[in-house]
Amino acid sequence: MVGYRKDAPCGAVLLSAWALRKICDLKILSLSTLFPNPLQPRHGIFLRHRLIHLGRLDGVDLRVVAPVPWFPSAHRAFGRYALYAQVPPESEQLGLKVTHPRYPVLPKAGMTIAPLLMAAALLPRLLAMRRSGFDFDLIDSYYLYPDGVAAALLGLWLGRPVLMTAFGTDVSLVPNYAAPRRQILWAIRRSVAVTAVCQALKDKLVDLGASADKIEVILHGVDQALFTPPADRAALRLSLGFERPTLISIGHLIQRKGHDIVIQALAEMPGTDLVIVGDGPEEGALRRQAAGLKLTERVRFLGHVDQEHLPALLGAADALVLCSDREGIANVLMESLACGTPVVASPVWGSPEVVNVPQAGLLLRDRSAGSLVTALRQLLANPPDRALTRRYAERFSWSDTAARHARLVRLAVESASAMRSAATRA
Repeated sequence: MVGYRKDAPCGAVLLSAWALRKICDLKILSLSTLFPNPLQPRHGIFLRHRLIHLGRLDGVDLRVVAPVPWFPSAHRAFGRYALYAQVPPESEQLGLKVTHPRYPVLPKAGMTIAPLLMAAALLPRLLAMRRSGFDFDLIDSYYLYPDGVAAALLGLWLGRPVLMTAFGTDVSLVPNYAAPRRQILWAIRRSVAVTAVCQALKDKLVDLGASADKIEVILHGVDQALFTPPADRAALRLSLGFERPTLISIGHLIQRKGHDIVIQALAEMPGTDLVIVGDGPEEGALRRQAAGLKLTERVRFLGHVDQEHLPALLGAADALVLCSDREGIANVLMESLACGTPVVASPVWGSPEVVNVPQAGLLLRDRSAGSLVTALRQLLANPPDRALTRRYAERFSWSDTAARHARLVRLAVESASAMRSAATRA
């Protein structure tokens, strides 16, 4: 990066008036298939929080491109695939202008060419945005594959710098396949910078061959106003029927979330109840497991719970349990801490970067029911002060996340402007 003066407007270098305008009045095009749409409002809520705070910063004009797969029919017989056909071309979400262009998806065999198909489908839309007056300075993409690779292609074709953000399985899972791994590393080389939501993801990218100097860790935040300790926890627990020590496990009901491990551990903890929040394909198996262990009366399945209702459940619970086998950084950890509730989490990926002080809770020795029983007994016997837990959580702020990301965007635009100026002089 070229040098800059902290006392200059927006931290700008002393470039031309055109370059200074670019740096102080950022036009950011954020691209991600994870951003929610009106038919899938739960999809990537954490990304919506992040971009809302980024878009509210002074001097930032942000538009979101949230592509959805093309599907030919909206008939309900096609289940969730029919939702893709019903997503409107545009939406506005809490002040953010969002477009939802379609892109082709070829199941299974199309994984290798997915970024190219996405980029080719988005190119006409991005050109139209530029013609209409939104001549963006930078493409800001979230999730490395296919989104980040597609963004790198679009940046190459349109002559715009690209910044990418890694979230989790785009680093822990997708690079296990040779072709996507090569494309991800190419895109990282093409990008001006990469952010990762935890140090563990950065370390893995470096192991894969990415340059450490190009990657910056920017932790996710939490809505501190929504997720807050209850005013009267005893009354809240009574209203929810939490009469005994109560654990809460939140997440999609799939194997990698480890709800089955929590149920297994509960069998060794008489006098303790469990609330499971989420829906998914493993619900039947989990209910059968609870019944087989004679835990039906102690395990409550609440299904999906809208985010605005989660703080009450978290604030009333005695501990959040997260037994995932992989996570970039789970926002539910920080949401629980913000409600004053300590956590017990498997020691994977970004979790140790959140659960690293006594007031946050405990990490498991390993991802097993036996280890979970030991940790829960220790935590419930000697819980941290919930006020200290909340105070610790206040370091995780969406405003701070957005400010750090904006600083990186400004430096990226600054660097691109300097390189263009140097090329012109040459």
